[in-house]
Amino acid sequence: MEEAKSNWFLIENEQEYEAALTRYEEIKHAVRGTELHKEKLLLAHLISAYEDQTSDLPEVDPVELIKIRMEDFGYKPVDLANEYGDKGTISKVLNYKQALSLTMIRRFSKLLHIPANALIAEYKLNK
Repeated sequence: MEEAKSNWFLIENEQEYEAALTRYEEIKHAVRGTELHKEKLLLAHLISAYEDQTSDLPEVDPVELIKIRMEDFGYKPVDLANEYGDKGTISKVLNYKQALSLTMIRRFSKLLHIPANALIAEYKLNK
């Protein structure tokens, strides 16, 4: 069993941020009630605080924001479909034919490191 690290502090730069993201990925399935789970919760809080502090997301609609972040991470629509489970729905969303669902907002927020509140804004669909 992996041992929890106890030397986490406020994230102050991109290097610390990347280290925190890497560690979070290593322990993201930690069992509730363990020291690793406590570390995971702390990292989630520290990562979120750093992202809130440094995030200067463009003023665009949620779909455009998703497209921008997909490009940032090198993701394709199939990557979103793998996260969500339905290629057809992803295509409809990215082409403004269907609105984002709550489940999509939650999953894409996590996958693309976009605050969920940036994905809930209203936007116009194409008919």
